[in-house]
Amino acid sequence: MTEKTVHAAPTEQDYVPVEDWPAVTTMVAGFGEPSLATSTKLENAPVETTYEDGSVVTYTFGPSTVAVTSTGDSGQDFEAAHYRAVELREGIFFVDWRTGDRVTSVDSTLVLDFHNGRAHRSVSRFVDSNGSVRMHTTVMTGTIAGTPNTGDWCRTNELVGKRIYYRYSPTEHYEHIYLNSGTFTWHCVRGGEAGLADTDPIKVWNIAENLVLLYWSETVMPVESIVAIDLEHERSIGRMFCWDGPTLDAVHIPFDSEFTVLNDTQYPQD
Repeated sequence: MTEKTVHAAPTEQDYVPVEDWPAVTTMVAGFGEPSLATSTKLENAPVETTYEDGSVVTYTFGPSTVAVTSTGDSGQDFEAAHYRAVELREGIFFVDWRTGDRVTSVDSTLVLDFHNGRAHRSVSRFVDSNGSVRMHTTVMTGTIAGTPNTGDWCRTNELVGKRIYYRYSPTEHYEHIYLNSGTFTWHCVRGGEAGLADTDPIKVWNIAENLVLLYWSETVMPVESIVAIDLEHERSIGRMFCWDGPTLDAVHIPFDSEFTVLNDTQYPQD
């Protein structure tokens, strides 16, 4: 008979001081491999995008690697990097890849909407902050050549008031409480970080009806995350990119989840 794993309920947990937090790599084993199927629909047809700073970036997707060429000061040209592409909705893709090594590592996430001709690029790097390694993510929106364009994605307050319970794996469960358009609280209910919680800055963009893109930057750990949240199908797909101090290495965690909206707070108007 398989032994049942017993998890401590939040009522049995207590505040965990930052100095007692585990290393960021604690999450890696628990999250496991993403479960959503990857897509091959982007293969063999170069995707040319133009961003708000005038730079033109072309992505050429092969069976397993992507090549990037650009004009302007993007500084991200390379011949091959392994990537993961998942179709969020028909014609809307979430693509992620990593280049470089250790402190020079860069994580690029691309959301492509071929229906509306829009591209959203998030590039996360390590920076020096008063002698400590921290994260910095540059976000740019643009258009896709040869497609109709309906304008840039807009920031949205669609998550405000929601409390969502995310199941990333059988062992790793977190909740998010979205306080306002720029702030949320995360809390590990079960898993390697059980009991840990913090309040961090976010940005949220509307992709499609009931589909949003969330970016958050952690204030304690050097972690930057990009995640697409499908409120209609109650699933998410994303990545975390972070710095592991003990090993001096970059950590890239691709993930997806099933989730439940626990409640949607309606604030009084008086």
